[in-house]
Amino acid sequence: MSTLVINNVSALFRRCCTVQSVTVRHYATPKPGGALGSKKKKLGKLGPVVEKKEIPVETDAKKLVSYVCGSNLLKTGEDIKLKPDSEYPDWLWSLHVGKPLTLEEMDPETKEYWRKLRRMALQRNNKLAKLKKF
Repeated sequence: MSTLVINNVSALFRRCCTVQSVTVRHYATPKPGGALGSKKKKLGKLGPVVEKKEIPVETDAKKLVSYVCGSNLLKTGEDIKLKPDSEYPDWLWSLHVGKPLTLEEMDPETKEYWRKLRRMALQRNNKLAKLKKF
């Protein structure tokens, strides 16, 4: 009979009393084995974050003049050596490498002129379409 009384009392206690819990958070405490602000690999949505590697910059003037620095992708080997200008094709030296030419500077007989004209017209029409109210 005593077990019945204990069960009834514990059931009554559960119905009448609610147990409250308190959550304590320590935001500014360092984790064991590391200080605040230490750089550790954090897991993101795509896995661990990879730290960026610094690529050494070539400062040797002779090597910069005679080799294409950074052209070797393999761990072994060396960069491509530059050849004399006479071994490269003539069209290479006539390429335009400055700022893009304006429409007035271009020749109307070329495809590039008409492509640029069409592109500018499309951009203008798109700007005007944005300004229209429904």
